[in-house]
Amino acid sequence: MRFQAWLLGAVSALAMAGIANAETTLTIATVNNGDMVRMQKLTDDFTKANPDIKLNWVTLEENVLRQKVTTDIATKGGQYDILTIGTYEVPIWAKNGWLVALDKLGADYDVDDLLPAIRNGISADGKLYAAPFYGESSMVMYRKDLMEKAGLKMPDAPTWDFIADAARKMTDRKEGINGVCLRGKAGWGENMAFLTAMSNSFGARWFDEKWTPQFDQPEWKKTLDFYVKLMKDAGPDGASSNGFNENLALFQQGKCGMWIDATVAASFVSDPKASKVADKVGYALAPDNGLGKRANWLWAWNLAIPAGSKKIDAAEKFVSWATGKHYTELVASKEGWANVPPGTRKSLYANADYQKAAPFAKMTLDSINAADPTKPTVKPVPYVGVQFVAIPEFQGIGTAVGQQFSAALAGKETVDAALKAAQTATEREMKKGGYIK
Repeated sequence: MRFQAWLLGAVSALAMAGIANAETTLTIATVNNGDMVRMQKLTDDFTKANPDIKLNWVTLEENVLRQKVTTDIATKGGQYDILTIGTYEVPIWAKNGWLVALDKLGADYDVDDLLPAIRNGISADGKLYAAPFYGESSMVMYRKDLMEKAGLKMPDAPTWDFIADAARKMTDRKEGINGVCLRGKAGWGENMAFLTAMSNSFGARWFDEKWTPQFDQPEWKKTLDFYVKLMKDAGPDGASSNGFNENLALFQQGKCGMWIDATVAASFVSDPKASKVADKVGYALAPDNGLGKRANWLWAWNLAIPAGSKKIDAAEKFVSWATGKHYTELVASKEGWANVPPGTRKSLYANADYQKAAPFAKMTLDSINAADPTKPTVKPVPYVGVQFVAIPEFQGIGTAVGQQFSAALAGKETVDAALKAAQTATEREMKKGGYIK
């Protein structure tokens, strides 16, 4: 009897040890942006507190990430346990039942601390379906020394005419300095994010109130003509291949007089470890054309959990860690306050240490709060979204149009031809989707 009791006890102990040592591996799909790369370096903080959870990273370029994650979730592939997705996908995928509602992120997560503009974009029916890792709008980042050399002073709220004039005056081909760097790489979230926001300030829109595509209207022609000519006169060679990361590298190397892009880039261009021009950078609101709309967008990169996941508890722990206040403090302690992920929490913008370390803080918050996804353009529209249209068909349409506009920038086709092709392709897809006859 004693032996049997001992044997049962031993088996039970071994079983319990097996359970205790059972490891959950979370596969996380993310984008190759600087803040996400930094997060991966800091995950020892998470795994020490959660030794039973192992992290497997799949880090991809933006366009590739979107394609792979969308395919996986739509086909219920189950390849990823945590997805990095944008403000565009969250409400659409939540409506499809593809995402887990994030209502168990812990008592100290403080959902009410999230900025309303960011929180609203990633919620559906009052529930949070993704947690924001960082939020952004867009603004002008510029070289104060080159602006002064050109005899100009950047206004806090510049016009497109000022930007164009300054870009041409700041351009110095012999020194390898381009007056302005703007996105040209094809993709609905690459060049079309920039060009859609820009077109809003020119009075353009993707669709009228009856969902009729508007690329055959004069506002889009003005937008694209202005953009292509400006980039030809003052942009870098090969601009049609440049997205966020490529332009960031150019600016950090001192090769751009101005860069109009995501506010999240401010910490990277002002970081002396990474940027040759860190002490020379100024910031301004995205440009306008006097029509009442600025060319600033609204976006967040978020962490979400696919519905049907068998690792929800572990995934929720990681999402809470990566998007909570503790992570912000961790980055501040390791990298300094200027480098914490911006644009998600009220408490960050009330933090005196952050305000002191980040000269771009107020401009970022003002830009985020100024963007209105329900009224993105000068004229009325039937859609929600500033630099995107929140309908499922937009990924395909946006990428197709982006390819045409990238080709126009590269000189492979005319602006008129690109607009005509964009109109035709968009009309075809909208008819197929039943929006128009």
